[in-house]
Amino acid sequence: MNKKQLQPFTPILYIVISAFIMLSCNTNISKHEDFKPIFDGKSLDNWEGNLNIWTVENGIIYGITTPKIQLKKNTFLIWKGGTPSDFELKLEFKISKNGNSGVNYRSETVKGIPYALRGYQADIDGKHKYTGQNYEERKRATLGYRGEKAAIYSQDKNYNGGSLRANITKNCWTHRKVLQTLNDSDSLKAKIKNHDWNQLHLIIKGNRLKHYVNGVLFSDVIDKDSINRALSGKIGLQVHVGPPMKVQYRNILLKEI
Repeated sequence: MNKKQLQPFTPILYIVISAFIMLSCNTNISKHEDFKPIFDGKSLDNWEGNLNIWTVENGIIYGITTPKIQLKKNTFLIWKGGTPSDFELKLEFKISKNGNSGVNYRSETVKGIPYALRGYQADIDGKHKYTGQNYEERKRATLGYRGEKAAIYSQDKNYNGGSLRANITKNCWTHRKVLQTLNDSDSLKAKIKNHDWNQLHLIIKGNRLKHYVNGVLFSDVIDKDSINRALSGKIGLQVHVGPPMKVQYRNILLKEI
């Protein structure tokens, strides 16, 4: 190595490096600023649901059932701010051991049933048997189990508008193909924090539906079912029928893409 190679950086090089660092920082800030809060941390303004179940305290949405307050049907806290198509959604959740919940998106309300939704759901449960999978509420049931990249297809061409139940076996849509194993389900389960806050990140674009938990891809669904898929719809938080439970949500951020 000669003396020229040992010379320190020139002032011009320092300026270039500094500019690059500043640009990188500004880009990261810009990306963060693209997300907008859809929960104000103080109230349920712009949300609708059963207020016997849903409350707000200290920046947290609570969904609670008790022995005296039980459900006959699943209920949702529904965001009234729009029906997003392509978007990213970030939030944090915490759930009791016997809890059963989920985050619905691209969903529609159900006629005759107050605060019910029909559509895609990022599943969440307290025992973390299903957390992170893609389940379609009141429709095609399980589309992608945890640890799967799966393609979903339409039922037979002679389908004439009959019940979707004929195409569901063991609570799973039968017209699907596993394209890839992302990771072992139990290995992914180990990434979930018990009795603590976890981050859910949904990246929903076109017919590609990705569910991340704590920064790890848990399920990846490509919905090729042109008959039944939805390309836009409502967002909602679920409390499921079952034993007394508590689910908590906070820091709910949305970015339409």
